[in-house]
Amino acid sequence: MAEGEGVNVGKLSGSSSAPAYQSPPIEDYALIGNTHTAALVSRAGSIDWLCFPRFDGPACFAALLGNRDHGHWTLAPEGEVTAVRRRYRKDSLVLETDIITASGAVRIVDFMPYPEEEGSLDVVRIVQGLRGRVAMRMEFVLRFDYGRSIPWVRRYDFGLRAVAGPDAVRFQSPVNLRSEKFRTVSRFSVEAGQKVPFVLTWYPSHKAEPRERDAEALLDNTDSWWHKWISQSTYQGEWQDEVHRSLITLKALTYSPTGGIVAAATTSLPEFVGGVRNWDYRYCWLRDSTFTLYALLINGFRAEAEAWREWLLRAVAGHPRDVQIMYTLSGERRLSEAELPWLPGYAGSQPVRVGNAAYEQRQLDIFGEIFDSFHTCRKYVLEESEDHWQVQKVLLDFLESRWQEPDEGIWEVRGPEQHFTYSKVMAWVAADRAIKAVEQFDYDGPVEQWQRLRDAIHADVCDKAFDAKRGCFVQAYDSKRLDASLLMMPMVGFLPATDPRVVATVEAIEKELLSDGLVLRYTPETGLDGLPAGEGTFLACSFWLADNYAMMGRKAKAREMFMRLLEIRNDVGLLAEEYDPKARRQLGNFPQAFSHIGIINTAHNLTSTSGPAKRRAG
Repeated sequence: MAEGEGVNVGKLSGSSSAPAYQSPPIEDYALIGNTHTAALVSRAGSIDWLCFPRFDGPACFAALLGNRDHGHWTLAPEGEVTAVRRRYRKDSLVLETDIITASGAVRIVDFMPYPEEEGSLDVVRIVQGLRGRVAMRMEFVLRFDYGRSIPWVRRYDFGLRAVAGPDAVRFQSPVNLRSEKFRTVSRFSVEAGQKVPFVLTWYPSHKAEPRERDAEALLDNTDSWWHKWISQSTYQGEWQDEVHRSLITLKALTYSPTGGIVAAATTSLPEFVGGVRNWDYRYCWLRDSTFTLYALLINGFRAEAEAWREWLLRAVAGHPRDVQIMYTLSGERRLSEAELPWLPGYAGSQPVRVGNAAYEQRQLDIFGEIFDSFHTCRKYVLEESEDHWQVQKVLLDFLESRWQEPDEGIWEVRGPEQHFTYSKVMAWVAADRAIKAVEQFDYDGPVEQWQRLRDAIHADVCDKAFDAKRGCFVQAYDSKRLDASLLMMPMVGFLPATDPRVVATVEAIEKELLSDGLVLRYTPETGLDGLPAGEGTFLACSFWLADNYAMMGRKAKAREMFMRLLEIRNDVGLLAEEYDPKARRQLGNFPQAFSHIGIINTAHNLTSTSGPAKRRAG
């Protein structure tokens, strides 16, 4: 890292030609976060991903998508490591990594405290000696703007300060720091019982520097904060540890100032290693809203559910034609997609993208997601204002004139629009939930008109989305392909799970979309979604199949699928978006909220004492 006497040393040049970084498997990473942003820590003790000041901000450690020159913070023994064991402290997001060497053992404690001061954020690392004496090395390579900008660094008694444009960092530690080739490095030893703290504090460069931090006090406060939060959980079933870990992960992916929840903490982790299916998931999808609300409400987290619902209402406010499938954490609507050519990508998977052009797509199913979200809130007696209901009536009036049009569908295909079955089913959900608002909750509305709309959509789907020759529903009108989103039909109440057409569709999915017992999104054909073929099984869809089994009364099969999915989690209980059964590795952005919502909801379905599995809503 550069040091200077008031000199800005500029930006990296030619970084894309630097030696390739041997990207660890995605499973090697653990998440730490503070409900504002998050970091990924590898088993080797390196923080390879961290964005400030929020999840979708520019990364200051971007080795995950590049090489060591693009930013990382490593704490590791100098000698050979013989074993690594790690875990989260029970019911918290405090990560403990025990590293064994020939000369002794150390524990690295990693966490991000809930922000104590407005406008500043901390990452804390504590090296604790367990036995013997272990020689340690630290390498701190800070690169703002996704690995592109080297900051101006000055050393002080407490550590160092670094500044580049809008970003400033205070780095505090008792170890001796020195500069080597634009890196800050240190070598020190830790004996049994000794603790060596490190605190990185980010703050806007135009603000006053935050006060000194007490690492041990922050650790105690962070541990207590998570314990207090998870103590609200009402889940008492068989999989309490698994459900609590997924709830904590979901909370960690929440941006507390607005209530928005990102789909994942990362961008551009590939769905196919070495391929182009690399997307930015650090945004909020409307499609996730009902699943998220249901997962929070059935576990007693009403405040988070209310905050997510209010984020949803603010995001969709305006003319119905302007409703998008996704928004930023604060509800901004422009998510312009760009490529970062100086980053070589995870394991060479290019391009690296920031932003997501899918925000411009038309996906009619989101209207059903919105109505289902508000219906779920009514079922769990979350207070609703007249404004909430007026927005819904305007949206349904708009949908009534548009539901017969084609769209890009749930999987955001970058190809021609089609009449996707899932989109039509969710249009039916919108009308159905509006009717239930009148019939079950005494809201006002033209219920007979909505009933005609609901019946028309239902008849249209049953006529045009059912392939009589195949004997099952298909992905889109006039299509022969299957689609795992068809598994949602019984879950939203469109048809009973025992309906022969649904049973036949599940059987067809078992025959054509299962890979090593897990579910692909759709038939893997080149050009189907406008991109080259190749991706892993989609974990959320696999949870949906387990839910279908449970709703059919096939509890043993549902449990088998659920246990298979739990086995895929990494050693600290985290899941990405997809899984490659052949390579036996996780794929896609990490950790993925949708996958952890699947753990939460399916666990409830399998432990329900009220008969068949609970539906997502309805």
